[in-house]
Amino acid sequence: MQTSKNTRKSISAKVFSAAMSFVAVLLMFSASPVLAQGSLEGYWHGDLEAGATTLTIYFNIGENTTMSVPQQSAKDIPATLESSSPISLKISVPSAGIEYTGLLVRDRIVGTFTQMGQSFPLTLERGEPEKAIRPQNPLTHEGYTEKEVSFRSGDALLSGTLAIPDGGSQLAVLFVSGSGQQNRDEEIFEHRPFAVIADALAKQGIASLRYDDRGFGKSTGDLSEATTMTFAHDAEEGVAWLRNEGKFSKVGIIGHSEGGTIAFILGSEDRVDFIVSLAGMAERGDSTLVNQLLHQLKLRGAENKAARDYARAYLSEVKLQGNPWMNYFLDFDPLPYVKGTDCPALILNGEKDSQVLPSRNIPIIEENLKGATVKVYPGLNHLFQHCTTGLGDEYMAIEETISPEVLSDIAGWILSL
Repeated sequence: MQTSKNTRKSISAKVFSAAMSFVAVLLMFSASPVLAQGSLEGYWHGDLEAGATTLTIYFNIGENTTMSVPQQSAKDIPATLESSSPISLKISVPSAGIEYTGLLVRDRIVGTFTQMGQSFPLTLERGEPEKAIRPQNPLTHEGYTEKEVSFRSGDALLSGTLAIPDGGSQLAVLFVSGSGQQNRDEEIFEHRPFAVIADALAKQGIASLRYDDRGFGKSTGDLSEATTMTFAHDAEEGVAWLRNEGKFSKVGIIGHSEGGTIAFILGSEDRVDFIVSLAGMAERGDSTLVNQLLHQLKLRGAENKAARDYARAYLSEVKLQGNPWMNYFLDFDPLPYVKGTDCPALILNGEKDSQVLPSRNIPIIEENLKGATVKVYPGLNHLFQHCTTGLGDEYMAIEETISPEVLSDIAGWILSL
């Protein structure tokens, strides 16, 4: 599963020392001073070399200055233009503890990027972010219609999109996203995997409901004490809506990553007629986190001992943070729910998944969930893209959103029921 609900999009010092963290998009709106005449207004970008990785940083300098890091799916983070002249500037990003100071030298800004006490050289040149190519993102709704719907789950009103095949359907699936607050399409790096799957299913006569996570997008709800079980309850209410309001006679769940584990929870509680678990976790949360880090560090060339030391230190650090979701995740054991699932189950994983390792999770599922259809795809990563290493660094650069074979297998298996 993706690293954690609170760390998946955070820039921290470890981005620079171990290249393992993610950019935090914490929206804080602030005013910028008026730029001087002949100023540095517009887009500037540069490559920040941070340990084993390189991040491309974009600043859009103007009346409302922002910072973006496309590789981490971070767009338009509000920034403050502290000072500016025709040849120099100082920018701060309060939400991430970042400061950049630079001086114009010919046609480039030569400066220093500082965060949490660590400083790195960063030279900027003019240029806007390139538009990502995502050929699978649906542009039309040929063969089906979509409409906005909502359902309630405790304190939350969850907003989503219901896709209905032309001619109707008695069969529907509920999409449940992975860790980290995400929109209804599970959008990451401009990939919209749930929209792509929903489009493929609708064209095969299968309806679907996908929704924004609580507290995100158009959905409301408190996140301060939310855990995996909170999100499982949200999914239960979505299934109930499909049965009671949508009037679908057969309802299943398609869950990805943490959502794939939630599929086991609902499958064991007789809430759904079938489940599709895409890279769902079957081993304990703390084991998942440690083995994920070890695997990724080794792929980046770390020695075994160094990787183990870092993984242990990281685990200790996250335990000290006192985050309710993380604390629950670390102690959570999906095994009883895997064993308890007695509805038809399709279990899919990518052979190069570096987040939910198939070598550790698939054997647990095969041993404890008899009768499940299990498939591991060679060359696919956690997002089910064809890839090289399987590391998250590749997600943005890959044009494919999800393997067509996976799309075909999901639709074919559901229809075979």
